[in-house]
Amino acid sequence: MLQNVVFDAETIARRVRELGKEITDAYPEGELLVLGLLKGSFIFLGDLVRQIERPLQIDFLVASSYGTEKISSGNVRLLYDPVTRLEGKHILIVEDIIDTGKTLRVLLDLLSERAPSSIAVCALLDKELMADPPTEIRFVGFKAPKAFLVGYGLDHSEEYRHLPYIVDLD
Repeated sequence: MLQNVVFDAETIARRVRELGKEITDAYPEGELLVLGLLKGSFIFLGDLVRQIERPLQIDFLVASSYGTEKISSGNVRLLYDPVTRLEGKHILIVEDIIDTGKTLRVLLDLLSERAPSSIAVCALLDKELMADPPTEIRFVGFKAPKAFLVGYGLDHSEEYRHLPYIVDLD
């Protein structure tokens, strides 16, 4: 059952504009490849890239660790690997939410092997549950409560992604 709105649409839009400016300033030159982690990041990614005022490329990753549960299984499966060349590019992984960080760590290891110039992470939400978060987490929209959140791309069993705000499902 949907509980209270945690982040309303206006607050999200304002923060996405700020993140776009931060990212623009952080990458004054070089090739920037924005990798969206699907499916959860697609709305955030679409809004974010329109706020980044510099040339960029977009591709996607699909990884799964939740299935139909509310907690991560810990078993990360890469279902779609980007076909775009990563070597020599600045890679920005766009993530909807950082929870346990298991998926993120697997992706960082995988992408590091492909010799990018740099790798950074932009997450809309961070639950701050990681004991030793990777330094690649450079851009965070909001500190998230330790609740199960849906909306603005985040789902539970493919439901609620369409909501323009983020709400507590618990």
